[in-house]
Amino acid sequence: MKRVRVGVVYGGRSSEHEVSLASAAAVIAHLDPARYEPVPILVGRDGGWSLADEPPAPGPVAETIASARSAAGSAATGTGRRDALFLAQPSAAQLLTLRPGVAHAAGGVRADVALLALDVIFPVVHGPYGEDGTLQGLLELANVPYVGAGVLGSAVAMDKAVAKTLFAASGLPLVRHLVVPARRWDADAAAVLDDVAGRLAWPLFVKPANQGSSIGVSKAGTRSELRRAIDEARRFDRKIVVEEAVPDAREIECGVLGNDDPEVSVAGEILAAGEFYDYESKYVDERSRCVIPADLTADQAREVRALAGEAYRALDGAGMARVDFLVAPSTGRLYLNEVNTIPGFTTISMYAKLWQASGLDYPRLLDRLVELALERHAEKQRLRTSLD
Repeated sequence: MKRVRVGVVYGGRSSEHEVSLASAAAVIAHLDPARYEPVPILVGRDGGWSLADEPPAPGPVAETIASARSAAGSAATGTGRRDALFLAQPSAAQLLTLRPGVAHAAGGVRADVALLALDVIFPVVHGPYGEDGTLQGLLELANVPYVGAGVLGSAVAMDKAVAKTLFAASGLPLVRHLVVPARRWDADAAAVLDDVAGRLAWPLFVKPANQGSSIGVSKAGTRSELRRAIDEARRFDRKIVVEEAVPDAREIECGVLGNDDPEVSVAGEILAAGEFYDYESKYVDERSRCVIPADLTADQAREVRALAGEAYRALDGAGMARVDFLVAPSTGRLYLNEVNTIPGFTTISMYAKLWQASGLDYPRLLDRLVELALERHAEKQRLRTSLD
């Protein structure tokens, strides 16, 4: 049986570059070699694409991140490195690969050029330029099947400000929040601080609207801390979300899998090593842990799973997503926090663990995601593109 050629796209031009390398290493290592031919495709920090004969090696996530940081993550490794161009048009082969500087018998130097056909793309590019609909738009132009949400769902989920507007319109429970445009902050920070302090209750969380892995996120309990927190978030985005903190919040997560009729995993709880689940707690500090299934009442567990499905459908989700909630211990009230359309796929990431606990191990989860991508693509091919 012909193996399915899976282009695993990873890296990316974002602050989550290193995390993406760790995710890709795990995905490639767990694709069944009898069924799949993985093709590792690195998007460098500069946005350039390249192909290598050696994929990222699986290992402890903290070590992968540290190694990628020291190497700057800007180029593929291995002597077989080839530059790659993804063709943004429907064609039999989507990837044009180039290895420059190859000597030939007649003298001089020529470029070694080849075309590579891919059956499906598995994007594990976290954050901007990968999880925000931009990469998905390229894949749509190429008319190639790909794992995960489409352009709309990806773009909306990535922008926390827009997502909150959509969730509120769908009647989903949210904490009180404000959106601060960077231009307004730059023009009159004092007025913004007055507005936030007058409308929201302390303490507050401050986040870039378009980031993941808790990058640029800070907690503020005073006006001076709020100023520093907004300055930090401003470094990463042109929109900042400021929201009321849920006192002593429990962090609950669910995995969603499917297209038009999605399934929801059991719920899990994150026990962060730090005050909240920031970047260090997620990927570096080994004291962070998760509890699956989460210690919830039967009614709470049903509500979490129902709301996860509603949020997924509201975004027009496809393939996969991890849906995050906050629970107020004093009242038991549940709040939708965010939806991640390309959740972490590292060996310690929650998405795979949640499905493992729900009876679907990592290799079979990858099988299902590829199946969903092919299924959704086949359905789209039946749509008319002309009036003839």
